[in-house]
Amino acid sequence: MVGLTIRKAQRAFRTGAVVLAGIAGLVLSMEVAGAQPKKVVELFTSQGCSSCPPADKLAERLVEEDSDVLTVLMPVDYWDYLGWKDTLASPVHSQRQRAYATRRGDRSVYTPQMVINGEEHVVGSRERDVRAALDRADPFTAQVDLKISDMVVQADLEGQLPAGAKMATVYFLRIEDEATIDIGRGENAGRTIRYVNIVRNLQPIGVWEGGSETFRMPKSKLMLKGDARCAIIVQIEDRDGPGKIIGAAVLNLRDGA
Repeated sequence: MVGLTIRKAQRAFRTGAVVLAGIAGLVLSMEVAGAQPKKVVELFTSQGCSSCPPADKLAERLVEEDSDVLTVLMPVDYWDYLGWKDTLASPVHSQRQRAYATRRGDRSVYTPQMVINGEEHVVGSRERDVRAALDRADPFTAQVDLKISDMVVQADLEGQLPAGAKMATVYFLRIEDEATIDIGRGENAGRTIRYVNIVRNLQPIGVWEGGSETFRMPKSKLMLKGDARCAIIVQIEDRDGPGKIIGAAVLNLRDGA
């Protein structure tokens, strides 16, 4: 009788082990790794700016053709007084653009403006200038391994800070895949414009001082708005504000849904 009980226990243990292994395999199979772009382009744009649609189109081309570049749109709100309130704009984007200008010391804030790796700015509709700035951009010094599972978005950082830097801020971005807007008033009245990779939320999730470190966000909080993508950028920051971007990763949230 004792031997029978032991054999039953052994069979139960083996069955349980198989079930647990299956669950572990399922969790691992749901884990999706993100892409690791080598450069970041931020386009500061506005629905109320007649010069912006060509830059919006260029941003769309960059998204479609170059996986080595993370191109995101940062719609600003400071042209809203011209007669059309930008439906995608955020004052956070406007403040970020002003902070860049203050740090550079040139006070140059305009649309369309592309900022490359948090440093060099160019007119966002001038494709030759944009591509030349991308060619000049320094390589990243931080590697970001971004993954998503059924519950967590996780960023594993590895690398080092540039010489003289003391810390970098790790930013999490929620990104809307695309939006098509009918402009009713203002400089673009009557136009229908398509926007891609629109930043809907930009928030710091930690500070990195080099070496190996992991940052996590609950997936449940990220999917509330139904956004298609998320990204991590690692950016040197000090009392003067945001500076050089030294690492980035992007992934599709729905791949892990």
